[in-house]
Amino acid sequence: MSEAGPIRSAIHHAVVTGGARGIGRAVAERLVRDGAVVTILGRNAEALDRAIAEGAAHHAIPVDVTDGPAVAAAFANIAERAPIDILVANAGAAESAPFGRSEPALFQRMLDVNLFGTVHAAQAVLPGMTARGFGRIVAIASMAGQKGYPYVSAYCAAKHAVVGLVRSLAQETARSGVTVNAVCPGFTDTDIVGDSLERIMATTGRDRAAALASLVRHNPQGRLVQPDEVADAVAWLCGAAARSITGQAIPVAGGET
Repeated sequence: MSEAGPIRSAIHHAVVTGGARGIGRAVAERLVRDGAVVTILGRNAEALDRAIAEGAAHHAIPVDVTDGPAVAAAFANIAERAPIDILVANAGAAESAPFGRSEPALFQRMLDVNLFGTVHAAQAVLPGMTARGFGRIVAIASMAGQKGYPYVSAYCAAKHAVVGLVRSLAQETARSGVTVNAVCPGFTDTDIVGDSLERIMATTGRDRAAALASLVRHNPQGRLVQPDEVADAVAWLCGAAARSITGQAIPVAGGET
């Protein structure tokens, strides 16, 4: 997929939530290289500014994707610059706890950022996309949206919900020129996985190498997925050649499933 061509001959306007670092930044950088004008959203204004300064995107707006009215206002502001052709709903968070210690508030936090963050963004862009007869929505889900992992039941539940949302929206928009898909990375070399490694080390006493081995065992290739590999899959789904691909949850996980 790394050889996928430009998104279209015309310049597209793309928005990437959680676009300042990790998978989101890799996606933003790839879309910029493919010729899109890219706006990134995120909570950390300093990280957003750094991404802009380093050429990873063209514009940035600080916003918390769990705040529906704020997301709607941000997208209205973005759309004043140009209609939004591509949405990559990447913003997410992961917390771990045994199910018996997973309070309702933990489930709500995971749903708020992972599911409702995607819902808010999709609701902001879909009317314009369907009116124009073209759009690409890609949700960055997770292998946790396709299978279960121990000690992250709330995260798995939220990511399964994202995959269900994608499949439903794809049915609703199938004749509109809009495609809706999910990309499901396995454990990827990002800050979130770095935090998971720290928790494993703190709770088990393992060193970093042993903690990392406990994660990459899920990947038959025995390694962490790289953010650029996820970005390649997203870029392909945004291209003209993928116009018949909708309602899919595509693993980028070294054969994990």
